[in-house]
Amino acid sequence: MRIETTRHLPCTVLRASGVLDHDGRVRFSARINDVWDWSPGPTLVFDLADLDFFDSSVIGVLGLAMQRMAEEGSGRIFVVRPSDHLLSVLRLTDLLSRVEVRDSVEETVAELMLEPEERGGLAEPARIPPRLTSRLDVRRECG
Repeated sequence: MRIETTRHLPCTVLRASGVLDHDGRVRFSARINDVWDWSPGPTLVFDLADLDFFDSSVIGVLGLAMQRMAEEGSGRIFVVRPSDHLLSVLRLTDLLSRVEVRDSVEETVAELMLEPEERGGLAEPARIPPRLTSRLDVRRECG
């Protein structure tokens, strides 16, 4: 399993590819813990479209993040480009009502940049030059 994390000002994007099984769940959950404080809330954007295979471990990963957010009293989870199968699993486990589904990572990040500060966005996005924003992004990979 490969996990790529990207830090943006209003959120953290976690892209997973490969196989998300029990071993992958352990690694993915550890990676979430590593980046937990990277964004306000935190606001986590999961791009799982490139997973070749997943089992119930995907529910474990999302469920643990949701549980921690509930305990801390804040946070948001976005799932970007979910497959029909993943949507079905989220619906059957009632997690679909607790995540926000989007079509694109870029659109989600842009949407969050424009949100008022109390929802995790920036208070005054117009004052941050686009060049500075791209320099603040940090990319890391776990392989």
